[in-house]
Amino acid sequence: MSTLSQDELKTLVGQAALKYVVPGEIVGVGTGSTVNKFIDALASIKDQIKGAVSSSVASTERLQALGIAVFDSNDIAELSVYIDGADEIDHQGYMIKGGGAALTREKIVAAQSRQFVCIADETKLVQCLGTFALPVEVIPMAAQRVKRQFEAMGGQVVLRLKNAVPLVTDNGQHILDVTGLKIADPLAFESLVNQWPGVVTVGVFAHQKAHICLLGSSSGVKTLSF
Repeated sequence: MSTLSQDELKTLVGQAALKYVVPGEIVGVGTGSTVNKFIDALASIKDQIKGAVSSSVASTERLQALGIAVFDSNDIAELSVYIDGADEIDHQGYMIKGGGAALTREKIVAAQSRQFVCIADETKLVQCLGTFALPVEVIPMAAQRVKRQFEAMGGQVVLRLKNAVPLVTDNGQHILDVTGLKIADPLAFESLVNQWPGVVTVGVFAHQKAHICLLGSSSGVKTLSF
């Protein structure tokens, strides 16, 4: 059996996520290369849904280019499902997200959704979160103090750059990427960091964990339930 490329695995899980889309409703859509495959698949059933709430400018533009209506999250009370990728996911459905810098809006849309379906390839499944650099969106004036707090926990921290200057998120903020931490208790860790002044969002998704994970593997799509 030939081994599928990572791009092919992303296409498979993107298509598999369609069965979680509720006809006649608005779907929550995340951000990233795997989600782009889902958006492409979603276009094939766009006449069966009202539209989407998107977690980033990039996803909004892709949805609209394919003729899918995008709604403001403030105008929607609740979504039936949110479909998004992950940088890491553990066996409890806790995740690290934010490699694409959209973590704050992703967490907002996840919070207004009844079900979170994570789409990822099997390399993202881990025993303990923390190998992938943890993104933390911060208000710029707090960046150095937040950096010191992570360093006191044993982390190494870098300010994310784009074209040699600090990356600016869709929300006008900066991102710190933290390595060297093993996040054994994601719920407690997320609650702790969220309280630090100047932190907009930490990229641990424990309070907004995944309920389902569609995991692309060489043997097809595996479904994990949490």
